[in-house]
Amino acid sequence: MNDQLISSIVDEVLAKIHGAHYNSPGKFSIGISARHVHLSEEHVHLLFGEGYELKPKSPLSQPGQFAAEEQVTIVGNKGSIHQVRVLGPARKLTQVEVSATDARQLGIQVPLRFSGDTAGSAPITIVGPKGSIYLQEGCIIAAAHIHMSVEDAHSFGVTDGQFVNVRVLSQRPLIFNHVKIRVSERFKLEMHVDTDEGNAAMISVNDVGEIVTDEPVQQMPMLQPTPSYTQTHANSIPTGFNKKLVTEKDVADWTGTEMVVNPKTIITALAYDQARKRGIKIVRQK
Repeated sequence: MNDQLISSIVDEVLAKIHGAHYNSPGKFSIGISARHVHLSEEHVHLLFGEGYELKPKSPLSQPGQFAAEEQVTIVGNKGSIHQVRVLGPARKLTQVEVSATDARQLGIQVPLRFSGDTAGSAPITIVGPKGSIYLQEGCIIAAAHIHMSVEDAHSFGVTDGQFVNVRVLSQRPLIFNHVKIRVSERFKLEMHVDTDEGNAAMISVNDVGEIVTDEPVQQMPMLQPTPSYTQTHANSIPTGFNKKLVTEKDVADWTGTEMVVNPKTIITALAYDQARKRGIKIVRQK
């Protein structure tokens, strides 16, 4: 069986699985990205133990990428979110991607950025089973983008880094402005939006998008966290508490509004009393 026939059979099967629009000319599938974390190898070791390697749970749409078995807690100035999925493999730099809704829950001002652009982004704490890390920058809201192969880009008549408008053909059709084209031989054709965007357009599994060419692409400024926010709050964002015992003094000295501890950490009664007096929430890492 030759490669062309195999490819034809695969396309036919995928079309039945994903609906009639799969690989339709001029259209592309849309993936909704929930909050997640990319970790550097160094931070994998700090959070999960020296020499630890991420364990693949399920493959992602982009070749070589996977959702890992591992989950972490992310902690902001006013709250935390548990069981946040780690994506693999490990990267050069650690990056946390959340939605605007998540950012409000965490109590941090998070900028809208494209993946990898973390300079001057929001600070955040990541807590794992073996330790925690505090990032002075690294938390972003990922801007919508489309992954394309070189062949796909040629077919759509676009280039890497170009911005386009995209009409989402969903139950609640919307046009996304200023969507970035990302081209690489290793990419599979797919648009990525976050959960807020997916909910706004009521996007379901078989919905697709198409590039709109009859109106200009408006420039959209990337939101930046104000310098005063970063400077004022960086030291007050709580980190995970790694000691085996939490005492009244530990809570009295705590600067944040939430203390995340390991599952086996012992917390004294006086520590709980002090936490109630100061309005500090003590949370056990799951």
